[in-house]
Amino acid sequence: MAAFAAHPEPMTPQRPDPVLSLKGIRHRYGIRPTVDGLDLALGAGSICCLLGPSGCGKTTVLRCIGGFEEVSDGEIRIDGELVSSPNHHVPPERRRIGMVFQDYALFPHLDVAGNVGFGLRGAAGQRERIAQLLETVGLASAAKRYPHELSGGQQQRVALARALAPQPRLMLLDEPFSNLDVELREQLAGELRSILKESGTTAVFVTHDQHEAFTIADEIAVMAEGRIQQLAGAYNLYHRPANRFVADFIGQGVFVDGTVVDTQRLHIEIGDVLSREPIRLAHDDSLCAPGSRVDVLLRPDDVVHDDMSPVRARVLQKAFRGAEILYTLQLGSGMRVLSMVPSHHNHVINEAIGIRLEMDHLIVFPKA
Repeated sequence: MAAFAAHPEPMTPQRPDPVLSLKGIRHRYGIRPTVDGLDLALGAGSICCLLGPSGCGKTTVLRCIGGFEEVSDGEIRIDGELVSSPNHHVPPERRRIGMVFQDYALFPHLDVAGNVGFGLRGAAGQRERIAQLLETVGLASAAKRYPHELSGGQQQRVALARALAPQPRLMLLDEPFSNLDVELREQLAGELRSILKESGTTAVFVTHDQHEAFTIADEIAVMAEGRIQQLAGAYNLYHRPANRFVADFIGQGVFVDGTVVDTQRLHIEIGDVLSREPIRLAHDDSLCAPGSRVDVLLRPDDVVHDDMSPVRARVLQKAFRGAEILYTLQLGSGMRVLSMVPSHHNHVINEAIGIRLEMDHLIVFPKA
């Protein structure tokens, strides 16, 4: 009998260890838990945003990562090194992290180059590193200027360059744009992402501004009550929320009553919705039984203005957004929905307008 050599099982490629690993971390102020068993892993070069309402624990998580707060349970590792546990705490200055704060914290007596090079004193190639970073953040011509001579946006760029100068293994940013006006915040958000990606820096960013999170982050951790409710990219958070909190918190929308007609058809007051796939509950992916009552999330872009539609709704409120107007509308039953309409359709309060459904993504939860 011929003997055949056994073919070895194919090797599963090893995933590189995460730059940042949080396992079951807990933190308390007194008896109140602010972070409650939180897990998070972040790979090299990734940008993660902690997003949530005030008091959800996002800034406390950042402070625990930075070493400014101690954990009561769990562990934090950076590049595999244990930096936080109930019995072990590496101080912030030994964690090799960069920090960018809300108030920039620039040294007023140092010029821009002096601020950027503060953490490089005595290092080889200091002058070249400063010049490179100032070029990266678009301030090469401002090296000899002082912080009080700069705009808020320029000061923020200096703070970022200073934090990047020592080549930290992790960057932490705590609502760095909160002191800037809206237009400048949007501009700097895109610039920040480009700078972090160009430098290959791994970063954790805290904000309560969804647009900032969408612009900057690869992944967004939506937090509530000290826990991550969902970790995903912006698209999936908006179109595939894991639970009601995420569905309600991300974007705008309202929950309306719905009845499942059959496996791919659902009825709400505005009309029937046809799904390309069997209708499933968003929170557990289970199929919806025909005849079951559900709550359907309607986004403003799901409700389209159509003068020819027989379905009418009364304008209760309007918010002008430039190219668009966000209308709050009331249906005959009293149910309210939102609709984003091109601003040349400028309707008045109490006017009845025609609307219809145009839904590409069906988000359904069990009846509350």
